[in-house]
Amino acid sequence: VPGRTPMLPALMQCLFAARAHGLDILDGVYNNFNDADGFARECAQARDMGFDGKTLIHPSQIEPCNAAFTPADDDVSAARAILAAFEKPENSGKGVIQINGQMVERLHAEMAKRTVSIADGIAARR
Repeated sequence: VPGRTPMLPALMQCLFAARAHGLDILDGVYNNFNDADGFARECAQARDMGFDGKTLIHPSQIEPCNAAFTPADDDVSAARAILAAFEKPENSGKGVIQINGQMVERLHAEMAKRTVSIADGIAARR
């Protein structure tokens, strides 16, 4: 089924279970390795849902998968700014701060750490 609509509730349950236990989770394979557009759409869907990556069955899937799951430069810059803001002495112990007119909670700092960690890990392998 295009878009995997019937499977979305089950995929989200798997995702929630993995997150509840602090585990990474990979989306399943895309069997038609000759369908680059369909594969790219499914990678983007999995990324947007919160999956950490995707299992692959063909070398042609490596580059588009890496492109889909690599944090965008703007997202990495924003994550670094969040971490820097929470590291300032005046923000020590605060649960919520303001960055560029937006409310940012400490939980966003945890998400930012993950984004930076992923980006740094990818950069170290290139």
